[in-house]
Amino acid sequence: MCVGEVSTTFTHFFKRNGMELLNGKRAVITGGSEGIGFAIAKRFIENGAAVLLIGRDREKLGLAHKKLTVNGNQVLTMPFDLAEVSKINALVKSITKVWPKVDVLVNNAAVAYFEPVEAVNLSKLEHIFKVNVKAPYLLSQELLPSLIETEGSIINISSYFSDRMVAGRPSTAYSLTKGAINSFTKALACEVGPKKVRVNAIAPGSVHTPMLENALQKMSDQQRLQFQQNIQKIYPLQRLGNPDDIANVALFLASDLSGWITGAVINADGGLRTN
Repeated sequence: MCVGEVSTTFTHFFKRNGMELLNGKRAVITGGSEGIGFAIAKRFIENGAAVLLIGRDREKLGLAHKKLTVNGNQVLTMPFDLAEVSKINALVKSITKVWPKVDVLVNNAAVAYFEPVEAVNLSKLEHIFKVNVKAPYLLSQELLPSLIETEGSIINISSYFSDRMVAGRPSTAYSLTKGAINSFTKALACEVGPKKVRVNAIAPGSVHTPMLENALQKMSDQQRLQFQQNIQKIYPLQRLGNPDDIANVALFLASDLSGWITGAVINADGGLRTN
């Protein structure tokens, strides 16, 4: 049984017994308006959490808010471009003004350039590093006092591209940032563990998200065909992931069920790394 299946089983058990895994907890989720971030928000809400979604697109945030508040759930949104790293301190002040205490931070938002190394100019490199590395670092740093107070949890969304490359799909800039996130996860977990804050990462394989769809659209017909054929060859489960697969793992890591897990980078990738 894989981690996602374990967390789903635990969720169903607690639901049947009238318990919610995140009852009363407050979670900040970046990139929460769609894809993996939205799925995590939905799963957290189903388990009793209040969520605050951060995203760059006001329209998408508004739509996510509408979808998630159908049953009167507590959902807050804050439009913010995480590339504006100099303003993250102000963002956190806005968060803590609404929520003096935060229990969970999910650093999910990311950008990707799947381009040859010579095509990634300084502007692109700086942008991807700001969103994928600096923003998670600074958000974790700024929210740490609150997370220490609640003995909370940080969950970073990494990628299999941190340590497994795909022939014909150049990923130097993206892999650089996700490798940094893995190292950051382990180093921060070691540093703040004595303060009862847990830090973990999830490294998904290819998941059906807008980011993946955007990457596929930029491929040639031959590249897309090769991509589909590779799924059957390199994924033991012979399918791509879906956002719920990752949300189930995030739920487990945010809950007390994972109370003795920190510094872990969990591969949620359909068995990709077994090859």
